[in-house]
Amino acid sequence: MRTFKMSESGRIALVEEPKPTPGTGQVLMRVRATSLNARDLFMLDGRYPVPPGRVPLSDAAGVIESTGPGVTRFQVGDRVVNSFNPLWFGGPQRKPGQNYHTDINGWLTEYVVIDEQRLASMPEHLDFTEAATLPCAAITAWTALEGVGPGDTVLVQGSGGVSLFALQLARTMGARVITTTSSEHKAARLLELGASDVINYVDMPDWGAEVRKLTDGQGANVVVEVGGAGSIAQSITAVAYRGVISLVGHLQMNSTGMNILDFALSGATLRAIGGGSRSDLEDMNRVITAHKLRPVIGRVFPFEEAPAAASYMGSGAHFGKVVISH
Repeated sequence: MRTFKMSESGRIALVEEPKPTPGTGQVLMRVRATSLNARDLFMLDGRYPVPPGRVPLSDAAGVIESTGPGVTRFQVGDRVVNSFNPLWFGGPQRKPGQNYHTDINGWLTEYVVIDEQRLASMPEHLDFTEAATLPCAAITAWTALEGVGPGDTVLVQGSGGVSLFALQLARTMGARVITTTSSEHKAARLLELGASDVINYVDMPDWGAEVRKLTDGQGANVVVEVGGAGSIAQSITAVAYRGVISLVGHLQMNSTGMNILDFALSGATLRAIGGGSRSDLEDMNRVITAHKLRPVIGRVFPFEEAPAAASYMGSGAHFGKVVISH
């Protein structure tokens, strides 16, 4: 089988390996698609150290090809996705767990032997390239939206994978969604996906105040914060009193300054989001199935062109998820 692995130089290289055999409680999964996330780019370009020989990427969809002794959750032919947090099955997470790509081998390969408990059934109406986008970006958005209901306002930043899922999922929850972007073309796409308003943060750098204006001074009940240090000050301005800022990413490292007094006066909660459990994934997949929600795919690359897929995503030219078909 063909596998991409991290080389000594920090790049990925294609190697040949024997197909593995599942043991007790394990399945052999034929990986049919993987997707790229922002975290992967940090590892693939050397900004985050990864041991040589590690298989990259954390998100995959595929089909069960064979099962080992004692497997009860799946059978041959079942279509599945992996859980982003492989050892978090449900309930509160008490300590950090393992991460694909950094701590254990990821999914940029043709076959993987894995414990059946680390998988979930994929929504039936999705193909493999769509389902491969769910384990990280979609479940992160789902967790970030915890508590959102009809009549709430959600602020989503930009048009990355988590942000697009947050827009789509918040709409299924009956929420109004306001988004930010720097592109008129992307603004049109965001409106098509259901955003009520789109703020161009280049033309309007004080976009937090604009969110309050659009909500009659109330602000957003939940802010899906993907910028980090570079946008948190505006998110504090935008959030409703006693609202929630779900901190998902750190795409902007240059700080605009977080005023602790402003944050305290907002009465808001700042919570760090780190994906979700397998139970969360299964709950989300049921909602995706019920609403026939389809992930936004920007571009699909063949398996052999995985390095080109990473370069393309790094260019920022995409709208929607960048996927690799195996």
